[in-house]
Amino acid sequence: MKALIEKYLKYLSIERNASRHTITSYRNDLESFLAFTASIENKEVDKVDVSGISRLSIRLWLGELSEQNLAKSSIARKVAALRSFFKYCFKRGYIDKNPAHLLVVPKTEKTLPKTATVQDIERMMEAVETDTIQGLQDRAILELFYGTGMRLSELTGLNKTDVNLRQNQVIVNGKGNKQRIIPLGKTVVSILKDFLTRRTELYGERTDKDAKKALFIAAGGQRIYDRAVRYMVEKYLKQTSEVTQKSPHVLRHSFATHMLDNGADIRVIKEFLGHANLAATQVYTHTSIERLKNVYEQAHPRAKT
Repeated sequence: MKALIEKYLKYLSIERNASRHTITSYRNDLESFLAFTASIENKEVDKVDVSGISRLSIRLWLGELSEQNLAKSSIARKVAALRSFFKYCFKRGYIDKNPAHLLVVPKTEKTLPKTATVQDIERMMEAVETDTIQGLQDRAILELFYGTGMRLSELTGLNKTDVNLRQNQVIVNGKGNKQRIIPLGKTVVSILKDFLTRRTELYGERTDKDAKKALFIAAGGQRIYDRAVRYMVEKYLKQTSEVTQKSPHVLRHSFATHMLDNGADIRVIKEFLGHANLAATQVYTHTSIERLKNVYEQAHPRAKT
C-alpha cells in the first residue's frame, strides 16, 4: 500500500495539477491511515496490502479520529483523501472492491472568514522597518497579500518575471495551474521597485538557480517557503490587530471584504481571488452583512429595544 500511496500522490501532482498543500495534506492523511491499519493488523507498515483493507478498518480509523476531538473540517478532508485514493486504486485494478465507496464526507460548519480592519492593516504596514532589506521584503509581501488577495502558495511561487512594473500587474499561477493577471496598485508598485533594487542582498549559501528566479527569498538564501511567510505575517498581525486568526489568509479575506465594502462588484472580486465559481466568493457578502449588523446594533438608538 505504501508504494501505491506514492503512485497516487504522483498522479495528483502530474495529472490533476494538485497544489503542494493538497498533496502534503493527503500524504499525511493516507500515511496516518496506513500506520493505524498496520497497528490493528499487527504488521509492519511495508507489509500492509491494499487489497486487504476493509470498510471496517476505515470505520475504526474514523472512530479513533472522532475520539481525538478533531475538527469536522479535518475529518472531512481525511475522508475525502481516502475516498479519492481508493477510487484511484479501484479504477486502475489494484483492488477488486472499493471499501470507501459508500463513505460519507461529514458536513462541516460554515464559518465566516476572519478579517482585519482597515486601521489594523494601516498599523501593520507602518510597523514594518523598511530601512533593512529584510524589512523591505516583509513590507512587499504584506502589500502584495493585501493589495491582490493572492494565496500563500501563489505568493511563494512567484518569480521575478511574473511581475511587470511597467504595466503594473502580476501573473499568478493559481489552483490547477491556472494563470490569472492581477493589477497592482501604486503603493505595491512603489514598494516592489525599492525591493527589487536591493533584492540580491538576500542571496546566501543556499541560493541556487530556483532562488535566483524567485521573487522573494528566505533567510537562508533559498526561495521563500510557506512557513517563513506564515511566521512573518503572524508576527506583524500580533503587533497591530486583535483579529483571532493571524495568517496570510486573513489578508486575503480582508482584501475581499474591504473591496466589497467599498462597492466592488463581487464578480470582479471572484476574478481577483481566482475562484472557480461565484459561490466560493459569496461568503464575503455574508461577512459584510455581519459587519453592517454590528455597526447597526452599536450605533442605532432603537437597535436593541
